[in-house]
Amino acid sequence: MTQLRRHGLFVTGTDTGVGKTVVACALARALRAAGIDVGVMKPAETGVGAEGPTDAAALRAAAQSDDPLEDVCPVQLALPAAPAAAAEAAGTKVDLARIRGALARQRARHAFLLVEGAGGLLVPLAPGVSMADLASELGFPVLVVARTRLGTINHTLLTLEALERRGLALAGVVLAPTEPLAAADARNLEALRTALGARLAGEIPPLADPTRADAAALVAALGLG
Repeated sequence: MTQLRRHGLFVTGTDTGVGKTVVACALARALRAAGIDVGVMKPAETGVGAEGPTDAAALRAAAQSDDPLEDVCPVQLALPAAPAAAAEAAGTKVDLARIRGALARQRARHAFLLVEGAGGLLVPLAPGVSMADLASELGFPVLVVARTRLGTINHTLLTLEALERRGLALAGVVLAPTEPLAAADARNLEALRTALGARLAGEIPPLADPTRADAAALVAALGLG
């Protein structure tokens, strides 16, 4: 596998609330346990309240990192919307130079960088710039976290088509159910497994405590450990 040689992984989702942070945190813990110097980033987090960027803080804790939070999450916005929309609501614009500077510092600090995007692949980061553009700029393979409810076949396969059209390398697809599935969801998910074939990198079962999710098998499947 070539992922580790590319020094990083970009984690995206087929939708919002699909378990990206659970998967990214589990990967960070597993990589750290495998002896890999892993840095983490959430370039833009929205829905940030007085407690600060909770996804970025979870990533930093999972990686056992003491990196400055402003480098882990350089753009923090209050409105729980796409970063470009949240910035516009705040009367500002996402500072791409700030994101690029933080990315450069994190890449210099660590042997491997795990980057979690906001929402899905085509979510607008800034006017005319999507999460896919950021992934392309980084040059990292993309790990897709797929929703497990009805609609996931369409969402997932469209995301994979978008990756292919943009020439982005697919690391694999991960299924991360957030709760036990109804019968229709389970049958639908089985159809998705069949459609994905070898592109399905792994699954993380629903847990009462997401901080205990184990991604050791996923790290091995991705050739990272």
